[in-house]
Order: sequence, then structure tokens, then C-alpha cells
Amino acid sequence: MRSSPTTLPEGCSGAALAARLLARLRTYGGPPVSLMEVCGTHTVAVARMGLRRLLPTGVRLRSGPGCPVCVTPVEVFDEALALAAEPGVILATYGDALRVPGSVGSLADVRARGADVRVVYGAAEALALARREPRREVVLLGLGFETTAPGVAWAVLQARREGLSNFTVLSAHKALMPALHVLLRDPELAVAGLLCPGHASMVLGSRAYAPLAQTYRVPCAVAGFEPEEVLLGLGCLLDQIARGEARVDNAYPSAVPADGNPTALRVLGQVFELTDSRWRGLGALPGSGYEVAPEYGAYDARRRFLAGRTFPGQEPAGCACAGVLRGRVEPADCPLFGDRCTPHSPVGACMVSSEGACGAQYRFREV
Repeated sequence: MRSSPTTLPEGCSGAALAARLLARLRTYGGPPVSLMEVCGTHTVAVARMGLRRLLPTGVRLRSGPGCPVCVTPVEVFDEALALAAEPGVILATYGDALRVPGSVGSLADVRARGADVRVVYGAAEALALARREPRREVVLLGLGFETTAPGVAWAVLQARREGLSNFTVLSAHKALMPALHVLLRDPELAVAGLLCPGHASMVLGSRAYAPLAQTYRVPCAVAGFEPEEVLLGLGCLLDQIARGEARVDNAYPSAVPADGNPTALRVLGQVFELTDSRWRGLGALPGSGYEVAPEYGAYDARRRFLAGRTFPGQEPAGCACAGVLRGRVEPADCPLFGDRCTPHSPVGACMVSSEGACGAQYRFREV
């Protein structure tokens, strides 16, 4: 393949451009390789396109741990269930987390039994809820990578400015880079190229992936989410592989600056500190979790309400979600997939979330 541009050509758009880029991808004649997308939105886009079946012979695309709800370990949902059961507590959560099984039941289950669990679309909405309900404790279950964590950090700063004492965060935010290092060191995966997320990269910046390309000699490409943008990113990866190069191509420059969003990064670093954190499927990773910093401890739900308590974090029997998140298991290879585990009756988080690999493969399995 010739070197791909990192911006979309003018004069062609939508399906016609996607067809051109796909035709170009299929001219790849290099060695067999495994690529990995590490963004849940990419996972859904790839499944919707039926792209895996269209890739050149010898090119395999795996899904990585890009779904924030999916990588959140069971014990966090156990913590959320315990908080939701407390009198006077409103547990605010994103919709994807509502039906994720904890060790015993889900937030949807306890809501059906009378707990006050409310779906919000962002931290600002949870903060507004705390203003409207001054006699109640509002706990936000904070999930996500660098995409959502700065918004939660802003909410904590705003709560302090306003003197709101009834707003806290149960933080399960994850730092993306430690997980990518683990995956690239995994000889079983042998990842030859990373399709890097568009959303988190808006905060981190495309240059954040340079150490990965340099350390592991693995091509990286930041891509958007439309079919032509995904195909452009994959084309960049295969071009680098064919030429024996390893760098970071920013195929989404309209949204992702090289150095990210300095304001978001500053707020994130002000409110949160990086600590060791457990991931579903990856285990405990050093420096991979965003915990509320001690100086903002008044807004940390763990410190205020759960100090000294431990939770079992019992994984569902037979669920292969851990292997799916590591890219070692295809969703359809799980013995529960499509039988005991469906979006209507999910066993594991990868089937529940709208960005989960199992849920995406199930919904678009006819494509």
C-alpha cells in the first residue's frame, strides 16, 4: 500500500469515500497481523459496518478494553448497590451501568425494590440534582476514561465553590495508557497496530501514544467514528506495517489536537490522583485509576460512606467477559453468548453496555 493521508480527501464523502478506502485497504499484501481497536465507540462502529468480514486476508481486528462500564470490576457495582440501599441516598448513574450485575443483583433490581437510583447523562446533571435535593445525599457513580473524568472533576470543583455538602463521587474512572502497555506486552495477543480512540484522545492528545509506538514498535492511529474515518485509521496502520514503520498518525485532526485539552487535563490532575486500580479482565494495574485526591475527600463517597467496608466482587459463573476485554476471546466463543446471555438478559457487563463487544456483536450479528 502507498502511504495513506491522515485527512479525508475532498470531493468524495459518505458511502462512496468509504468504498474507496475499503478497496484500498484490501490491496494490503503484508504479513498476517492482529490490529486492536481500544474504544467502545469504534467497537460498535466496526460491528455495525460488518467490517471484520471485509478486511484483507490475514488482517484480524480485535476489540480491546475500550468500554468503560465493561472494565469496571464487580466490586464497584457492589459498592454502588450498598450506597443505593442507604436511607436518604440518591445514586446517580449513567444508563449503561444500570443493568450491570453486581455480586447480587443490579442497580435496576434495587431501584425496582424502592431504592432511589436515577439515570443522568453527565456530572453536571448529578450536580443539579444535589442542588434540587439539599436534604438528600447525591452520589454519582463516576465511570469512564479521560473522556468523562474531567467533567466529574469539574463538578467536584463546582460543588466546593457552591458549598454543596451533599454531593459525592464514587470514582471508578480509569487511565487508558496503563492498560495499553499491558496489552502490548502480552505475547499471546501480539498486537501489531492500535486504532486509538477519538474521544479520550481529545483530552489526551495524539502525542500521548508516541511512547507506545516507540517502546513497542507498534503503529498507532487516532481515528474518528464514521465509516470512512475508521477505514482511514486502519489504512494508516496497514501502511505503517507494510513500510516497517511505527509512529502515531492522527487521522482525526479536526477533533484531536496533538497536545490534547490542557484545561481538561489540569482539572483532572487537580481533583484526582492516579492510584493502583483493578480492571475487569486485566487485574490490578499500577497507576491506572483516578481516585479523588485527599484534599477533596469531602466529595469522595468511599471515604465518607464506605470506609472500612470490603466487597466480594464475585464474577458471574461461566462469563468470558474478562477474556473478551483482553482481546483473547471473541464474544461468540463464549458458551453463554446468545443463549443465557443476551442484551435482554445479560450475564456479563460486555453484553449490557451499549459499547460492549458482546452487545455490539449480538446486535449486529446479521450484518
